Amino acid sequence: MNSTARAAGIVTLVVAALLGSAYVLGRSLVPDQTQRHATGVTTNVDGPHYADQPTGDEPSAAPSGSGGPAESGQDGSGRDAGGDRLFGAHSTTGTERLALTFDDGPDPRYTPQVLAVLSEFDVKATFCVVGENAQYHPELIQAIVADGHTLCNHSWHHDVTLGNRSADVIRADLLRTNEAIRAAVPNAPIVWYRQPGGAWTYPVVSVAQQLGMTPLHWSVDPSDWDTPGAGMIAASVVTQAEPGSVVLLHDAGGERQGTVDALRRILPDLTDRFQLEALPTDPT
Repeated sequence: MNSTARAAGIVTLVVAALLGSAYVLGRSLVPDQTQRHATGVTTNVDGPHYADQPTGDEPSAAPSGSGGPAESGQDGSGRDAGGDRLFGAHSTTGTERLALTFDDGPDPRYTPQVLAVLSEFDVKATFCVVGENAQYHPELIQAIVADGHTLCNHSWHHDVTLGNRSADVIRADLLRTNEAIRAAVPNAPIVWYRQPGGAWTYPVVSVAQQLGMTPLHWSVDPSDWDTPGAGMIAASVVTQAEPGSVVLLHDAGGERQGTVDALRRILPDLTDRFQLEALPTDPT
Protein backbone atom coordinates (compact mmCIF):
# COMPACT_ATOMS: atom_id res chain seq x y z
CA MET A 1 0.00 0.00 0.00
CA ASN A 2 1.49 3.36 -1.01
CA SER A 3 1.75 6.34 1.34
CA THR A 4 -1.30 8.09 -0.20
CA ALA A 5 -3.56 5.10 0.43
CA ARG A 6 -2.27 4.73 3.99
CA ALA A 7 -2.94 8.41 4.67
CA ALA A 8 -6.49 8.13 3.30
CA GLY A 9 -7.14 5.12 5.51
CA ILE A 10 -5.93 6.92 8.61
CA VAL A 11 -8.14 9.92 7.84
CA THR A 12 -11.15 7.61 7.38
CA LEU A 13 -10.54 5.96 10.77
CA VAL A 14 -10.16 9.31 12.52
CA VAL A 15 -13.38 10.69 11.00
CA ALA A 16 -15.30 7.54 11.98
CA ALA A 17 -14.03 7.77 15.54
CA LEU A 18 -15.00 11.44 15.79
CA LEU A 19 -18.49 10.76 14.44
CA GLY A 20 -19.00 7.94 16.92
CA SER A 21 -17.94 10.14 19.82
CA ALA A 22 -20.24 12.91 18.67
CA TYR A 23 -23.17 10.49 18.50
CA VAL A 24 -22.54 9.20 22.02
CA LEU A 25 -22.10 12.74 23.35
CA GLY A 26 -25.25 13.90 21.61
CA ARG A 27 -27.24 11.03 23.09
CA SER A 28 -26.04 11.98 26.56
CA LEU A 29 -26.99 15.65 26.08
CA VAL A 30 -30.51 15.08 24.74
CA PRO A 31 -33.01 14.77 27.62
CA ASP A 32 -35.07 11.61 27.85
CA GLN A 33 -38.50 12.35 26.41
CA THR A 34 -40.18 9.06 27.30
CA GLN A 35 -41.57 10.22 30.66
CA ARG A 36 -42.76 13.67 29.61
CA HIS A 37 -46.42 12.66 29.57
CA ALA A 38 -46.24 9.81 32.06
CA THR A 39 -49.04 11.27 34.19
CA GLY A 40 -51.09 12.56 31.29
CA VAL A 41 -50.18 16.13 32.18
CA THR A 42 -47.92 18.40 30.19
CA THR A 43 -45.57 20.75 31.97
CA ASN A 44 -45.70 24.51 31.87
CA VAL A 45 -42.66 25.93 30.14
CA ASP A 46 -42.54 28.79 32.65
CA GLY A 47 -42.48 26.73 35.78
CA PRO A 48 -43.82 23.71 37.66
CA HIS A 49 -47.21 22.40 36.68
CA TYR A 50 -49.77 21.87 39.43
CA ALA A 51 -52.35 19.44 38.11
CA ASP A 52 -55.10 18.35 40.46
CA GLN A 53 -54.69 14.75 39.47
CA PRO A 54 -52.98 12.01 41.47
CA THR A 55 -50.77 9.70 39.42
CA GLY A 56 -52.58 6.61 40.62
CA ASP A 57 -49.55 5.42 42.58
CA GLU A 58 -50.69 6.94 45.87
CA PRO A 59 -52.46 4.25 47.90
CA SER A 60 -54.75 6.73 49.63
CA ALA A 61 -55.53 8.98 46.69
CA ALA A 62 -59.14 9.73 45.96
CA PRO A 63 -60.22 9.50 42.32
CA SER A 64 -60.40 12.99 40.87
CA GLY A 65 -60.49 12.58 37.13
CA SER A 66 -63.39 13.06 34.75
CA GLY A 67 -65.31 10.07 36.02
CA GLY A 68 -68.24 12.14 37.23
CA PRO A 69 -69.06 14.20 40.29
CA ALA A 70 -68.05 12.93 43.69
CA GLU A 71 -70.81 11.93 46.06
CA SER A 72 -71.09 13.68 49.40
CA GLY A 73 -72.91 11.25 51.67
CA GLN A 74 -70.77 9.55 54.29
CA ASP A 75 -71.34 5.94 55.32
CA GLY A 76 -69.38 6.19 58.57
CA SER A 77 -66.37 4.24 57.30
CA GLY A 78 -64.34 7.20 56.15
CA ARG A 79 -65.49 6.63 52.57
CA ASP A 80 -68.32 8.48 50.93
CA ALA A 81 -71.34 6.82 49.36
CA GLY A 82 -69.56 6.62 46.00
CA GLY A 83 -66.55 4.80 47.45
CA ASP A 84 -64.14 7.74 47.21
CA ARG A 85 -61.83 8.12 50.16
CA LEU A 86 -62.73 11.66 51.18
CA PHE A 87 -62.36 11.06 54.93
CA GLY A 88 -65.04 13.64 55.65
CA ALA A 89 -63.88 16.32 53.20
CA HIS A 90 -66.75 18.52 52.03
CA SER A 91 -67.74 18.04 48.40
CA THR A 92 -70.85 20.25 48.44
CA THR A 93 -71.72 23.61 49.97
CA GLY A 94 -74.35 22.06 52.21
CA THR A 95 -76.90 24.58 50.95
CA GLU A 96 -78.75 25.32 47.72
CA ARG A 97 -75.98 27.72 46.73
CA LEU A 98 -73.23 26.86 44.26
CA ALA A 99 -69.53 27.62 44.85
CA LEU A 100 -66.84 28.26 42.26
CA THR A 101 -63.33 27.39 43.40
CA PHE A 102 -60.05 28.20 41.65
CA ASP A 103 -56.92 26.18 42.35
CA ASP A 104 -53.15 26.45 42.20
CA GLY A 105 -52.73 30.23 42.01
CA PRO A 106 -52.21 32.97 42.22
CA ASP A 107 -50.79 33.42 38.74
CA PRO A 108 -49.94 36.88 37.32
CA ARG A 109 -51.27 35.94 33.86
CA TYR A 110 -54.59 34.35 34.69
CA THR A 111 -55.67 35.28 38.22
CA PRO A 112 -56.24 38.96 37.31
CA GLN A 113 -58.35 37.85 34.32
CA VAL A 114 -60.43 35.54 36.51
CA LEU A 115 -60.92 38.32 39.04
CA ALA A 116 -62.03 40.70 36.30
CA VAL A 117 -64.64 38.28 34.93
CA LEU A 118 -65.97 37.50 38.41
CA SER A 119 -66.23 41.20 39.14
CA GLU A 120 -68.08 41.80 35.87
CA PHE A 121 -70.77 39.33 36.95
CA ASP A 122 -70.63 40.32 40.66
CA VAL A 123 -69.75 36.77 41.67
CA LYS A 124 -67.69 35.82 44.71
CA ALA A 125 -65.58 32.66 44.70
CA THR A 126 -62.99 30.73 46.71
CA PHE A 127 -59.32 30.63 45.73
CA CYS A 128 -57.29 27.62 46.84
CA VAL A 129 -53.79 29.04 46.76
CA VAL A 130 -50.39 27.34 46.69
CA GLY A 131 -48.05 28.68 49.36
CA GLU A 132 -45.04 29.40 47.18
CA ASN A 133 -47.24 31.24 44.68
CA ALA A 134 -48.70 33.30 47.50
CA GLN A 135 -45.16 34.16 48.57
CA TYR A 136 -44.16 35.17 45.05
CA HIS A 137 -47.32 37.18 44.35
CA PRO A 138 -48.63 38.71 47.60
CA GLU A 139 -50.28 41.53 45.62
CA LEU A 140 -52.59 38.97 44.00
CA ILE A 141 -53.56 37.51 47.36
CA GLN A 142 -54.42 41.04 48.42
CA ALA A 143 -56.47 41.58 45.26
CA ILE A 144 -58.41 38.34 45.85
CA VAL A 145 -59.35 39.39 49.37
CA ALA A 146 -60.06 43.00 48.37
CA ASP A 147 -62.62 41.73 45.85
CA GLY A 148 -64.47 39.83 48.57
CA HIS A 149 -63.37 36.29 47.74
CA THR A 150 -62.36 33.71 50.33
CA LEU A 151 -59.08 31.85 50.65
CA CYS A 152 -58.23 28.18 50.93
CA ASN A 153 -54.89 26.59 51.78
CA HIS A 154 -53.75 24.30 48.92
CA SER A 155 -50.38 23.23 50.40
CA TRP A 156 -46.97 24.77 49.86
CA HIS A 157 -45.87 23.12 46.61
CA HIS A 158 -48.93 21.16 45.50
CA ASP A 159 -47.56 17.87 46.78
CA VAL A 160 -50.09 15.20 45.79
CA THR A 161 -48.42 12.73 48.16
CA LEU A 162 -48.49 15.09 51.16
CA GLY A 163 -51.21 13.05 52.86
CA ASN A 164 -48.90 10.02 53.01
CA ARG A 165 -46.26 11.89 54.95
CA SER A 166 -45.94 12.20 58.72
CA ALA A 167 -48.29 14.43 60.66
CA ASP A 168 -45.35 16.72 61.52
CA VAL A 169 -44.45 17.16 57.85
CA ILE A 170 -48.08 17.81 56.91
CA ARG A 171 -48.49 20.35 59.71
CA ALA A 172 -45.30 22.19 58.74
CA ASP A 173 -46.42 22.35 55.11
CA LEU A 174 -49.86 23.74 55.93
CA LEU A 175 -48.51 26.22 58.48
CA ARG A 176 -45.88 27.45 56.04
CA THR A 177 -48.60 28.05 53.46
CA ASN A 178 -50.79 29.91 55.96
CA GLU A 179 -47.82 32.07 56.94
CA ALA A 180 -47.20 33.03 53.30
CA ILE A 181 -50.86 33.94 52.85
CA ARG A 182 -50.98 35.97 56.06
CA ALA A 183 -47.80 37.79 55.14
CA ALA A 184 -49.89 39.32 52.35
CA VAL A 185 -53.22 39.59 54.18
CA PRO A 186 -52.61 39.36 57.94
CA ASN A 187 -56.25 39.36 59.00
CA ALA A 188 -57.80 37.22 56.29
CA PRO A 189 -59.37 34.01 57.60
CA ILE A 190 -58.08 30.72 56.18
CA VAL A 191 -60.65 28.14 57.18
CA TRP A 192 -60.52 25.75 54.20
CA TYR A 193 -57.89 23.25 53.06
CA ARG A 194 -57.87 21.42 49.73
CA GLN A 195 -55.54 18.47 49.30
CA PRO A 196 -53.70 18.46 45.95
CA GLY A 197 -55.07 15.86 43.60
CA GLY A 198 -57.95 15.18 45.98
CA ALA A 199 -55.58 12.59 47.47
CA TRP A 200 -57.18 12.61 50.90
CA THR A 201 -55.88 10.57 53.80
CA TYR A 202 -56.89 10.46 57.43
CA PRO A 203 -53.65 12.21 58.59
CA VAL A 204 -54.01 15.18 56.23
CA VAL A 205 -57.68 15.63 57.13
CA SER A 206 -56.88 15.35 60.83
CA VAL A 207 -54.02 17.88 60.72
CA ALA A 208 -56.07 20.35 58.68
CA GLN A 209 -58.88 20.15 61.23
CA GLN A 210 -56.45 20.56 64.13
CA LEU A 211 -55.26 23.77 62.47
CA GLY A 212 -58.83 25.05 62.22
CA MET A 213 -59.34 24.30 58.53
CA THR A 214 -62.20 22.35 56.97
CA PRO A 215 -61.17 19.88 54.22
CA LEU A 216 -62.67 20.90 50.88
CA HIS A 217 -63.19 18.58 47.91
CA TRP A 218 -65.44 19.23 44.89
CA SER A 219 -68.43 17.78 43.05
CA VAL A 220 -67.96 19.19 39.53
CA ASP A 221 -64.65 18.70 37.71
CA PRO A 222 -64.58 19.82 34.05
CA SER A 223 -60.94 18.67 33.79
CA ASP A 224 -59.80 22.15 32.77
CA TRP A 225 -56.37 21.15 34.10
CA ASP A 226 -56.09 19.08 30.89
CA THR A 227 -56.82 22.17 28.71
CA PRO A 228 -59.72 20.66 26.70
CA GLY A 229 -60.77 24.09 25.42
CA ALA A 230 -63.24 26.71 26.61
CA GLY A 231 -66.22 25.05 24.94
CA MET A 232 -65.77 21.70 26.63
CA ILE A 233 -65.00 23.27 30.01
CA ALA A 234 -68.13 25.40 29.87
CA ALA A 235 -70.34 22.54 28.68
CA SER A 236 -69.12 20.26 31.49
CA VAL A 237 -69.79 22.82 34.20
CA VAL A 238 -73.18 23.90 32.88
CA THR A 239 -74.46 20.33 32.47
CA GLN A 240 -73.10 18.99 35.77
CA ALA A 241 -73.89 21.93 38.05
CA GLU A 242 -76.73 21.52 40.52
CA PRO A 243 -77.72 23.11 43.82
CA GLY A 244 -74.91 22.72 46.33
CA SER A 245 -72.20 22.00 43.76
CA VAL A 246 -68.58 22.87 44.42
CA VAL A 247 -67.01 23.52 41.01
CA LEU A 248 -63.29 22.87 40.52
CA LEU A 249 -61.52 25.27 38.14
CA HIS A 250 -57.91 26.45 37.81
CA ASP A 251 -56.36 29.89 37.55
CA ALA A 252 -52.79 28.57 37.53
CA GLY A 253 -50.66 25.47 37.02
CA GLY A 254 -50.39 25.72 33.25
CA GLU A 255 -52.04 27.41 30.30
CA ARG A 256 -55.40 28.59 31.69
CA GLN A 257 -56.76 30.90 29.00
CA GLY A 258 -59.36 28.26 28.17
CA THR A 259 -60.65 28.43 31.73
CA VAL A 260 -60.82 32.22 31.63
CA ASP A 261 -62.72 32.14 28.33
CA ALA A 262 -65.02 29.37 29.60
CA LEU A 263 -65.83 31.44 32.67
CA ARG A 264 -67.41 34.12 30.48
CA ARG A 265 -69.69 31.45 29.01
CA ILE A 266 -70.43 29.76 32.31
CA LEU A 267 -71.42 32.69 34.47
CA PRO A 268 -74.48 33.93 32.53
CA ASP A 269 -76.02 30.45 32.85
CA LEU A 270 -75.02 29.79 36.44
CA THR A 271 -76.09 33.19 37.75
CA ASP A 272 -79.46 32.69 36.05
CA ARG A 273 -80.04 29.29 37.67
CA PHE A 274 -78.25 29.48 41.02
CA GLN A 275 -77.10 31.69 43.83
CA LEU A 276 -73.31 31.68 43.75
CA GLU A 277 -71.26 32.19 46.87
CA ALA A 278 -67.76 32.40 48.18
CA LEU A 279 -67.47 29.59 50.67
CA PRO A 280 -68.14 31.02 54.13
CA THR A 281 -65.42 31.80 56.62
CA ASP A 282 -67.38 29.98 59.32
CA PRO A 283 -68.06 26.55 57.74
CA THR A 284 -69.23 25.07 61.02
